[in-house]
Formats: sequence, structure tokens, C-alpha cells
Amino acid sequence: MKILTSKQQVREWRKSLSGSLGFVPTMGYLHEGHAELLKQSVAQCDNTLLSIFVNPTQFGPNEDLDRYPRDFERDTQLAKEIGVDAIFYPSAEEMYSVQTSITFDSGKMADALCGKSRPGHFDGVLQVVTKLFHIVQPDDVFFGQKDAQQLALIESLVEAYDFPLHVHRVATVREADGLAKSSRNVYLSEAERQEAPIIYQALQEAKELYLQTDSREKALAHAREVISTKTSGTIDYIELLSYPNLNERESASTMILATAVFFSKARLIDNLIIERVRTHA
Repeated sequence: MKILTSKQQVREWRKSLSGSLGFVPTMGYLHEGHAELLKQSVAQCDNTLLSIFVNPTQFGPNEDLDRYPRDFERDTQLAKEIGVDAIFYPSAEEMYSVQTSITFDSGKMADALCGKSRPGHFDGVLQVVTKLFHIVQPDDVFFGQKDAQQLALIESLVEAYDFPLHVHRVATVREADGLAKSSRNVYLSEAERQEAPIIYQALQEAKELYLQTDSREKALAHAREVISTKTSGTIDYIELLSYPNLNERESASTMILATAVFFSKARLIDNLIIERVRTHA
């Protein structure tokens, strides 16, 4: 397995390949969710590249850039065991070697969910994935459904700007108790770790209530009550939107029920996709 640290090394390696290239962009500190992305790439593509880059442009001034967990040796070992062919591990100076006044605006789809409370976050996400897609030139890219808003924005970017690649959606990987796998779970205290699975339970109950009643208000109120009364977390948002458009006024056959919850040192996100079967008289 090769370790590539410069854009030029990636380009030269890419030219040497035969067959398809699958790509999994990450910020490292890999967990089973990342592992599933890599396994699907290895299974479906002739070659797989993993990138590890903690992207500074998607962090706000009071967010956890400096303390974001990192363990490159562990990540390398996991990638090697899965069968990854190469890792792109650039520095910030390498990724942003050219200064420009050109900026990204992620638009209305970023005004809901995480984008509402993290202004500029998705501008940074779209900036870095655009750079990575141009550097790597993959045939297939793999993203997790846990970051559903990010996934929707990247799919929109790829379609609108004609990137010659296919985006694969990979289902959220969970702990045995339902907690969505996340690099930030390490920040939870022991007591918070016991409470955190209630987020998923609340979403499941709210989903069933919505399917039974077709009431957005009842579903959201139920999820809010369960999380507020059964955890010590503070709710950032709970929303039920069309997916992937992320429109709160639209009632679609595919909806997303999503939440973000602050604990003392971690902000956890989770979501469920709701497929509604419409009946016609």
C-alpha cells in the first residue's frame, strides 16, 4: 500500500493504474463506518484510494479543528487490512498551496439541518471535495448516509457540474445499541455514552408516528420530548424535510428525519430516511 503526500504523487499514481478507481475521502480516525465505505470500494472497484485530511475550511472559529482525533498509524493498518491500494495524506499547505479569491456557496440546501448552525461549513466541504475529485479523478466515490446533508450536497454538486464519477450512498453503520458510528463518539463521557443511543430510538419512534399519522408536528414533538427528557444532551435541531432537496415545505415520497444533539464535548448527528408509499384512489 502506497502513502502519497503530494498532489503530483497522486496524479502520477493515477496514470499508472489500469481498471476503475474507487475513492473514499475522510478526515481520518477511521471507525467501522469508514471501514464499510472502504470495503464497498474494494469490492466494486479495481483500485481504491483513501484520503485522510482534516480540512480546516469546513471548521468554524469555535469548533474542534485542533482537537479533532487523529491516529494515522491505526488508520494505515486498518486500510491495509481491508485492501486499500493507496492513501493520500496531504498537509493543509499542500492542499491549499494556491491562494484564490474564488469562493464556494453551497446555496439553499445548506440553510437547513447542520448548515443552519454551522454557517460556511458546507462551503468548505464542497471546496475540498471539488479539489479532491480533480486531483484523484476517481470513477466511483463512497459516502455514508449518516452525513445525509453532506451526501445530498455532494450529489447535487456532481450532477450540476458534470463530474465524471458515480456517487455511492452507503447506509449508516451503528453500534449494537443503535448509536451511529462517529469519530466524535470518543468525546462522550461514560454516562453520555449510555444515553446517546436514545437519539436513534427517538428517531425510530418519531418515524413510526409520522407514518401512522402523517403529522410532521407530532413526529417532531415526540422526538424532541424523548431526547430532552431521557438524555442530558441539548438539541441543536430536529427536522423532517424532503430528501434530497431538504425542503421543509415539501411533502415528498422520500423524507429525512434528522437531528443534532450537543453533549458536553461532542455534537452528535443522526438521521433516518423515510420512504412513504403513496396510494391512489
